[in-house]
Amino acid sequence: MGMNARIEAAISQAVAVGQGRGAVPPRLASALAYATAPGGARIRPTILTSVAMACGDDRPKLTDAAAAALELIHCASLVHDDLPCFDDANVRRGKPTVHLAYSEPLAVLTGDSLIVLAFEILARQSGQAPDRVAQMIMTLAQRTGMPGGICAGQGWESETEVDLSAYHQAKTGALFIAATQMGAVAAGQEAEPWFELGARIGEAFQVADDLRDALYDADTLGKPAGQDDLHGRPNAVTLLGVQGAISRLKDILGGAIASIPSCKGEAQLAEMVRKYAERLTPVAPTHSRSNV
Repeated sequence: MGMNARIEAAISQAVAVGQGRGAVPPRLASALAYATAPGGARIRPTILTSVAMACGDDRPKLTDAAAAALELIHCASLVHDDLPCFDDANVRRGKPTVHLAYSEPLAVLTGDSLIVLAFEILARQSGQAPDRVAQMIMTLAQRTGMPGGICAGQGWESETEVDLSAYHQAKTGALFIAATQMGAVAAGQEAEPWFELGARIGEAFQVADDLRDALYDADTLGKPAGQDDLHGRPNAVTLLGVQGAISRLKDILGGAIASIPSCKGEAQLAEMVRKYAERLTPVAPTHSRSNV
């Protein structure tokens, strides 16, 4: 099974756990699948799985559970981010956002359910390697909530003064840090050496997202464009200009490759980062839809 198929299978199995059997709210069960598929690029679980494979991937079921859990958290964050109280977005990945397709109350419950489900999926693997599972649960919790997770990133958008570095690391970098660290832990390695790689990839992704938001239209993005300007959010293009932001993006990605810890699959991991660098770097608007 290829990596993409492996990741999709893990996510589908995780969603099926959340949908359950018997008497469940059918529209909420349907919304769980709607919010998670089709899933776009699956960048975060791909990075997680790639790191695990570079480190030996000796317990693939742990890797699959970690990849699914991470993507469930990401999808939950998108559902909540699109709500009227935040971005009030109409489109996500080229289709109506969950609150438009299912209602605002069900969108809130969908995001909540996906977050809880992510931790259940990890906990279900406790019998395999309890120490690894406990570390992954801790890592995912720290990168999801306060003070340094995606909730903190969203919180910065309600402040009058914003620390741009802290904002980017929490809003976007947190789940990339989780990806590299959880991938390493799933394969029995220490988490800390993998922090810098995740942080750098996350920073690069945020700069690239700022560029796409400024340069591309809604049809190209598959979601509303110009959201940073509309909501007055801090972003790299406002701070550095388009060319400055592109230059910064390339510098960050170069640093990411240099930060890869020594491991059996180091060369393959560096190649993966290079490929993402090519995909992330926008040089001009295109007409192909982004599925990030």
